Amino acid sequence: MKVVLLGDSIRLIGYGKTVEEQLRKEGHEVFQPEDNCRFVKYLLRCLFDYREQIKDTDVIHFNAGLWDVCTINDDEEVFTSIEEYKDNLRRVTKLLLKITPNVIFATTTPVRIEHPYNDNKVIDKYNVAAIEVMKELNVRINDLNSLLRNDINKYIREDDLIHLTDDGIKVCAEQVLDNILYFKK
Repeated sequence: MKVVLLGDSIRLIGYGKTVEEQLRKEGHEVFQPEDNCRFVKYLLRCLFDYREQIKDTDVIHFNAGLWDVCTINDDEEVFTSIEEYKDNLRRVTKLLLKITPNVIFATTTPVRIEHPYNDNKVIDKYNVAAIEVMKELNVRINDLNSLLRNDINKYIREDDLIHLTDDGIKVCAEQVLDNILYFKK
């Protein structure tokens, strides 16, 4: 089985390496970019660059959202409006569905409450919007947000308030693997 992992740093420095190692041990082929796929429009752009690596894929697992919901320009506006997020998420998902019907979307993970640029209430709104899009397109949803939400201090790092701890990586990797292996033939 060929598997593609796409997403932001929650994948890149989080669950991605663990998932890839486990899948390779089981004899599966895995592609994941060395690049942080950042916000959903950036991922949309990157799909052009990754087209050769992701063709003929059996399962694609992806996430995008933490960059979209942040307020990094001191103007208190989120980076991506919710309508633009939904539109670009729909475009990305439709492109992925042309490659394989086995697409999995992972919800945006929570942050520690003291994070200066991300807010869990905004993340929740965007996750609701993303789930709406995924249901519309009949895409499997991996709810990483709910997985981590009940113990953010255990699962989200204290030093940067956003990335996964070792425990967070472990539980996310397990859930990502379960979702991918759901499609194993």
